Amino acid sequence: MTYGATTFSIRPPTPRAGLAYPAPMSDLGRTLIVIGLVMALVGVALVAAGRVPWIGRLPGDISIQRGNWTFYAPLGTSILLSVVLTLVLWLIGRR
Repeated sequence: MTYGATTFSIRPPTPRAGLAYPAPMSDLGRTLIVIGLVMALVGVALVAAGRVPWIGRLPGDISIQRGNWTFYAPLGTSILLSVVLTLVLWLIGRR
């Protein structure tokens, strides 16, 4: 393409010496694998949490039953889970 006395060339960028650009599909594949692993870990955690008898019955968990109506707010369990996840992610992030 020519504009006045200057010539412009439109071509894709070339990788610098020793560097290669990853294919977009391989990035998508890696992302899907990571999402799948995270979902599997969450599933295992949910199955394991059902086997721990004190989860959902901590001090601070609110449970109200009136006839055929039930209200449940797991505040104590939520706080404990938040503290544990915060510590785990903090330890992972320190690397």
